[in-house]
Amino acid sequence: MVPLSYYLLLSAVLFSIGVVGVLTRRNAIIIFMSIELMLNSVNLTLVAFSAYMGTATGQMFVFFVLTVAAAEAAIGLAIIIALYRNKMSINIDEINIMKW
Repeated sequence: MVPLSYYLLLSAVLFSIGVVGVLTRRNAIIIFMSIELMLNSVNLTLVAFSAYMGTATGQMFVFFVLTVAAAEAAIGLAIIIALYRNKMSINIDEINIMKW
């Protein structure tokens, strides 16, 4: 049996990689992939605690997080496609449509 601390350590490493990806990358697709990695690390934590406690509560929360992640991915990719059609770039630094 694998101890709970291993799962939590793996989840913390995955979440850290996701945070570094969001903060350092300028490509919109990589930023969305990093956000998905952070959400999946939270899912790993929820499942690990659910198995440790012997309840299904964490697994129910994972279902809701996956639903939000799917909606975020669909809307985010639609926004990226719309921005690419207008600006011909998905680099975050080059997209300044909010400025006058």
